[in-house]
Amino acid sequence: MPIFVDSHCHLADTAFDADLDAVIDRARVTGAVAMVAIGESLQSAARAEVIARRYPGLVAWTAGVHPHDAASFDPLRDVAEIRAHLDRGAVAVGECGLDYHYDHSPRALQRRAFAEQLAIAADTGRPVVVHSREAVEDTAAMVREAGAQGVRGVMHCFTGPAELATAALDAGWYLSFSGVVTFKKWDADALIRDCPEDRFLVETDAPYLAPVPHRGKRNEPAYTSLTLAHVARARGLEVDAAGRLCAANAIRLFGLAATLP
Repeated sequence: MPIFVDSHCHLADTAFDADLDAVIDRARVTGAVAMVAIGESLQSAARAEVIARRYPGLVAWTAGVHPHDAASFDPLRDVAEIRAHLDRGAVAVGECGLDYHYDHSPRALQRRAFAEQLAIAADTGRPVVVHSREAVEDTAAMVREAGAQGVRGVMHCFTGPAELATAALDAGWYLSFSGVVTFKKWDADALIRDCPEDRFLVETDAPYLAPVPHRGKRNEPAYTSLTLAHVARARGLEVDAAGRLCAANAIRLFGLAATLP
């Protein structure tokens, strides 16, 4: 059975309130050696921390503010709280970034909140988990600048374009591929093939973006194996080999306590 790390899942989401323990058990028996529970808000980060402490070594957590909520980002309060999470063991800053598709927050405020969180990553040496949608030019510029300052990070749920991949990879960052790669409309396997073997990850983004054949249903970390299978084919690898590479990359990026069997 191939092993994997789900590098991005929203275990604190209310979609898992009724059966979280069963969800985590299914992931473990399907091959998960670790899961990174994303705190896309400070409220979800608090819930993710509780889950991570219940599953030490198996679940890690992050803390940040999503671009959708950038309008309410408080540079004093929120920076202090994110730093407190990192002090307690959160493995990364984020999910943060830029989303010009929905524009739930003004773009200038998105850039401010993103810059503040990149600064936390620069100061603490922790990686940053980045969301980018229809904001290629600004994201690439900010990633390049952060990379020059030594910030490490991952472009989560990466779907391109190649320009953004180049900016991230040149900065020493990672690309994480989700269940989107199993969709019929996906035609960008070159992004998977061209990513260096020490810089690609897999994720679910659960409960969202369930891979085929579960598309349209609730996603969960156990389904990482379906995305992994496509990534392995795209790279011409056996699934077990691809899983070990992805797992090793996630362990290295996030400093996870997990070990490979």
